[in-house]
Amino acid sequence: MVMDTLEWIAVWVFVLGLNYYLITLLQWYHYSYMRVITKHHKRRWHFYHAILPTAVFITTQIMHWDLAFILFVGFVQIPSLLSWNVHLDKRLVFTPRVVRFFTFLLLFLLTDAILVHVYGKVCSLLYLLLVILVHIACKAYETLIASGYVSLAKEKLKRMKNLQIIAITGSFGKTSVKNYLYQILQGKFTIYSSLNSVNTLLGLSQDINQNLDETSTLYIAEAGARQKGDIKAIGSLLEHHYAIITEIGNQHIEYFKDIDSIYETKAELLQSPRLIQAFCYDKNPLEPFYTELTDKIKLYPGQIRHANATLEGTSFELFLDNQWVAFETKILGAFNVDNIALAVLMGHYFDISIPQLQRLVAKLNPVPHRLHPLHINDKFIIDDGFNGNLKGMLESVRLASLYMGRRIIVTPGLVESDVESNTTLAKAIDSVFDIAIITGELNVSVFAQNLQRPQRVFLKDKGQLEQILQTITLAKDLILFANDAPNYI
Repeated sequence: MVMDTLEWIAVWVFVLGLNYYLITLLQWYHYSYMRVITKHHKRRWHFYHAILPTAVFITTQIMHWDLAFILFVGFVQIPSLLSWNVHLDKRLVFTPRVVRFFTFLLLFLLTDAILVHVYGKVCSLLYLLLVILVHIACKAYETLIASGYVSLAKEKLKRMKNLQIIAITGSFGKTSVKNYLYQILQGKFTIYSSLNSVNTLLGLSQDINQNLDETSTLYIAEAGARQKGDIKAIGSLLEHHYAIITEIGNQHIEYFKDIDSIYETKAELLQSPRLIQAFCYDKNPLEPFYTELTDKIKLYPGQIRHANATLEGTSFELFLDNQWVAFETKILGAFNVDNIALAVLMGHYFDISIPQLQRLVAKLNPVPHRLHPLHINDKFIIDDGFNGNLKGMLESVRLASLYMGRRIIVTPGLVESDVESNTTLAKAIDSVFDIAIITGELNVSVFAQNLQRPQRVFLKDKGQLEQILQTITLAKDLILFANDAPNYI
């Protein structure tokens, strides 16, 4: 009797532990089972926390090794899972969706317990079928909820007759452009922009339902994609009046497989039935996708000269209204010349005067974690943690090269990119920095091969980073945090 009770508890704990691991990864990968299986880089985690416990469960149930299973759960599975969870820098967030998942799971477990009590013990291996059923049921339920969120958001947007919508997509600069537009246009409109980097269909729908004030007259939204059709679905929700396609590159190439698929997907933003004007980065080869929309397409950034980007700020001249107009800003990064020029062109489109645009650009605030300069403990910090593309990271390295002092970089390299791009980045780092701290395991081999000059520190566990920095940094050092990827990468 005691052994039966212990086994029953062990099975429940096994099921809960297995599903805690699964739902954590699903949350990281936007609840895509395929991405969890194919895109997660630390495959050994799957072995330790999913494959091994399941194999032990099946073996011990077939062989009736009840005590062995109880000991495994109590002394191997759960301690291992707890240790894994403690060392994560991005732990499971108990959102309503996660709470619903565990509610479903507990309901299924309780139902099974009642049936066992009434009809007697059944094969414990059926618990694995139960787990599969829980995931199927939750997926179906969440699909229904998501459909409801999207419908509610669409209805809300239709009610807002005075609302104009700007949708932004591209590989680089979406969030920066959104923030610069917000700062430049906020005196002209009652603006709401999508939160942080929310850019999925469901995320935007929730944001619209919960946060978009019905008195708003301008809504600025980002549109992201992992596969063909994602942008089209967002466009169907927004039916935006203005489209912005920023620079397109190899970001997320592992999802799209080739650059042409990325071009095609980003161009889906031009299909809005209410499209009035689209601003497209002039180096994107998108002409085949807007042959019938040429009157609605404006290429940016236009004519620019005397661009200068230093650690003190950025200046440039833009040809506007048949004259060269000078702009100065405290925003860092040569690539931000294009982003700010786009915001200026849209401000000009909405009849903001040139002198006012100059004043607004001068007052622009940097986007957090994107080339954000900070002075902390007598050290010069450049927080570029949310910049994960090659062009942006190369620019942060170039800016660091202008600093007259010791230079330290902390980076995992490029994520969702290719070996060639990471090699290019590593060689640039090699020529500039005195100390390179490489976090995570994803790009260790590339950096090990290409970093020759700087002192190298490879950190599998970012939990040690603060201690390392306290040990090796000195006053007046420059520290660049480039692409702060979580440690599950």
